Amino acid sequence: MSEPRSKAQHRRRRSRTALAVGVPLALTAAGTFTYGTDLGILGSGRQASAAAPAWAADPADGFASVNSLGQNGTYGGRGGKTVTVKTLADLEKYATAAEPYVIVVAGTITMNPVGKEIKVKSDKTIVGQGTAGHIVGGGFFLGQGVHNVIIRNLTIRDAYQGIWNDKDHDFDAIQMDGAHHVWIDHNDLRHMADGLIDVRKDSTNVTVSWNKLSDNNKTFGIGWTENVKTDTTIHHNWIRETEQRNPSTDNAAHAHLYNNFLEDAPGTAIKSSYGNYSRGGTKMVLENSLFQGVNNPVIKDSGAAVVQRGNSFSGTSGRNESGGTAFDPKTYYPYSLDKATDLPSILKAGAGPRASIGTTAAATKAAAATTLTVAQDGSGQYRTVQAAVNAVPANNPSRVVIAVKPGTYRELVKVPSNKPHVTIQGTGGSRKDTTIVYNNASGTPKPGGGTYGTGGSATVAVEADDFQARNLTISNDFDEKANQSLNGHQAVALRTAADKVFLDGIIVSGDQDTLLLDTASKDRLGRVYVGNSYVIGNVDFIFGRATAVVDRSVITLKKRWDGTSSGYVTAPSTAANRKGILIANSTVNGDVSAGTFYLGRPWHAGGDASLDPQTTVRNTSLSNAVRSTPWTDMSGFSWKDDRFAEYRNSGAGAGPASSNRPHLSDAQAADQEVADWLAGWTPTAS
Repeated sequence: MSEPRSKAQHRRRRSRTALAVGVPLALTAAGTFTYGTDLGILGSGRQASAAAPAWAADPADGFASVNSLGQNGTYGGRGGKTVTVKTLADLEKYATAAEPYVIVVAGTITMNPVGKEIKVKSDKTIVGQGTAGHIVGGGFFLGQGVHNVIIRNLTIRDAYQGIWNDKDHDFDAIQMDGAHHVWIDHNDLRHMADGLIDVRKDSTNVTVSWNKLSDNNKTFGIGWTENVKTDTTIHHNWIRETEQRNPSTDNAAHAHLYNNFLEDAPGTAIKSSYGNYSRGGTKMVLENSLFQGVNNPVIKDSGAAVVQRGNSFSGTSGRNESGGTAFDPKTYYPYSLDKATDLPSILKAGAGPRASIGTTAAATKAAAATTLTVAQDGSGQYRTVQAAVNAVPANNPSRVVIAVKPGTYRELVKVPSNKPHVTIQGTGGSRKDTTIVYNNASGTPKPGGGTYGTGGSATVAVEADDFQARNLTISNDFDEKANQSLNGHQAVALRTAADKVFLDGIIVSGDQDTLLLDTASKDRLGRVYVGNSYVIGNVDFIFGRATAVVDRSVITLKKRWDGTSSGYVTAPSTAANRKGILIANSTVNGDVSAGTFYLGRPWHAGGDASLDPQTTVRNTSLSNAVRSTPWTDMSGFSWKDDRFAEYRNSGAGAGPASSNRPHLSDAQAADQEVADWLAGWTPTAS
């Protein structure tokens, strides 16, 4: 908040194998389950005596989840025996068996001869053990009628024969001819002689999600049929350093592409010919994808349709086309979208094989809380906090605790609205041991153009209800002194825009606009309880329209960048008929000059006169830094027209009631207790 706040086409190939891949909307790398003997998986080729691990129950999302062709969704080998394989013979034995299997690949398996594609039968899950599962020099083929197949968490690589546009070696990572209900998820596919994925000959109900596709000429082809039958969902894939078919989609009845990141990095030998291509009679919906440096990012044939929504283009050139009518994906299955500009961080952290795969929402219900561990040294499941957040299933029904080991994590963290019940908790002996920090400010230029703005500058942004943070520090260390030429020094450490947010035993540190306590929208309730914590700043550093309580905490006043003492503790922008900011049973102090800080001023965001900002400070010790007239006007709005009051404060900064320092009566104070703010919600550590 400012002071004052203003606030290249592909040809049809000769008949060969092809593939259809599937990827679920719920990225569920929740970390309580890891691959290995703790899952009851025995030695090479041996059947497991224990029940299948929880992750084997994960179902696909997207079109692979749709009930059609006699198959109700895609769940692979669930219900079959679980085996671990380390040799080509064992992998082929179980993948080609008639009965269902969950097949765990526990090492590097080299295809012999080179280019071999194992002919997978129906009802199979083939999954890598952690990041150890590699298929080298070949891949998998799913033939006519093969269905209910999951290929997950594998690296399939290096069938390349030294010819870039290879016409002689049809060595794909995954090929599909007439298969249906296939899910390809969290794989690393690269450096093959022909395509990475081919979905051919009316293969349908395919979902391809959270894969890395790279270092190849032909990435992902769909079609090779005159019929318009294929239904496919392609989401959250990182496609980089590939030339063509990214994907090319020919005669697909329904092609839903969303949240994919297509990257052609400068200075490399591989140049993109085109990005997403809608061919023949294809109906394509293309949403919230990011195209970076790609030539001809979106092209369509005259008879095809492309409906674009929310996509972002950076450094692209050539054709970028849309037109025609398509379909509404939500009539077939539910899904949620990430912002296109967030995809580099999301997919670099979350795409490809994972050290562990966790549970979907259904499996999560069985546990009171799932714990994901973050450690910079690799001793946890994730090295960054955002990677752990990405691993939380969408719409998770119960608590997921992200346990962050001591260290300084210089990163941006966002908990999106579709991931409720998340706790981020430091595991050190002190809240100072674990720090999440970044240095964006309102005026910091964004990579794609423009600036972040105040809300967008947050180091940690929370948009999900029932969020908790505990035993850590969240900081914005933007250097105002070094950036005086920058227009916009507001630099948020933590932004919340959700209900039932519990900040317990943390430090929130910054200068201007440290703690933004907001709501999802003006008409939505957003309750926040800050307890046993430290909030540090100087200008409007506790602000927003949330119904927020700061209780039993220390509010530390900080000098400005030039060493002067002046500032404002709160800047509420409360909607009428809602409660604003309550500071109770706390301490306001700091190494600043006497009589230099106001307790607050009214922020009528955007000049909205309908707002009725409120701050109440009660039963709190005030240092002599607090002015004798502790409230002031803002941007033409008088504090006296809004709701600012004290009750029974103490310390050198406290003062008697007057027209410039209103106090609540006992009767008024009885209606402004912590419980009145929380309105039936009792914050409980979990």
